Amino acid sequence: MKFKIPRSNFFKTLSHLQGIVDKKNSLPILANILIEAKDSNLILSSTDMDISIIEKINCNVSEDGATTINAQILYDIVRKIDDNSEIEIISNNGKLLSLRSEGSRFSLASLPKEDYPIIEKDNTGIDIVLNSKILFKLIDKTKFAISNEETRYFLNGLYFNVTNEENKNTVTLVGTDGHRLAKFSHEIEKKVDQFSGVIIPKKTIYELSKLLSEIDTNVKISISSNKIVFIIGDIIFISKLIDGSFPDYKRVIPNDNTNILKINRDNLLSAVDRVSTIANEKSPVIKFKLLHNILNLNTINSESSTASEDLETIYEGDEIEIGFNSKYIMDIVNNLEDNEITIKLKDNSSPVIAQENSNRNLVYVLMPMRV
Repeated sequence: MKFKIPRSNFFKTLSHLQGIVDKKNSLPILANILIEAKDSNLILSSTDMDISIIEKINCNVSEDGATTINAQILYDIVRKIDDNSEIEIISNNGKLLSLRSEGSRFSLASLPKEDYPIIEKDNTGIDIVLNSKILFKLIDKTKFAISNEETRYFLNGLYFNVTNEENKNTVTLVGTDGHRLAKFSHEIEKKVDQFSGVIIPKKTIYELSKLLSEIDTNVKISISSNKIVFIIGDIIFISKLIDGSFPDYKRVIPNDNTNILKINRDNLLSAVDRVSTIANEKSPVIKFKLLHNILNLNTINSESSTASEDLETIYEGDEIEIGFNSKYIMDIVNNLEDNEITIKLKDNSSPVIAQENSNRNLVYVLMPMRV
């Protein structure tokens, strides 16, 4: 195997692949990436057996061949090479790989292609096409609500489903950790078969989000009962799905919250940030006291330090005092973008809804804390 490739192209692809590699895996071969050179193309693959990524790059191939090399070492070497350089890679016997660039020379131990697990690219199921920027936004606005609690594994990812209702085809992503819920829907023009939703793992979501943030193209998504495949230009991104039942999120979203608070987003964010300086892990609660066109934020911590701030609002509902985790409030407000946001409440013990007028398909639900 022998090829030459611009460092910038090579490094970009390696940065996609090395995030997938499981550095702690007991199988040494899974710490490697597979490099295949053939017909003026370089095909690089990595997998942790749950997630796989395959990317093709056009380059100058002098001699076809394939080998595997430690992903982290190769990534670190290429990262430290000048961006405008060209890299030459030669592998003659499958045991050593030579990397050259300007005055630098590296000889790296490698493992043969035959030891690398076969990555199954084919997937028979429902096919959807979404623009990468739309898919990125759907993920970006919901991923923060994914649970980190491993015992509730079915919450360790985003729920993805497609519905056909009233001649509308809607893609919906939902994340929840039991304390908060984020739901974002997008209507698609092309008719798609409805299917029972799937749960995409958290690692998949975050790695996919990195890829989508860089591009503007259509993404073909193929979904089966146990696997999801994303085809993004010259990249094939494959992931297993979480085998479990996601809770019925529709039952969690209240429809009888009639006390409506309208407030400037930046003012609320800044005030919560200031008042939460006093809050701590033992006392993370900030109390919202709603009066006529006034919102009072206050907290007291375990050392009896206090903070309080009043904000002008538009509010004519019932007088309510309700407590929230300050971090959860900030996460939600940070993901809304309008200057004015709406918070809908029922009473001091029921979940609240946060939304913005410009995007009614984005819904956040937050459970209160005891005060």
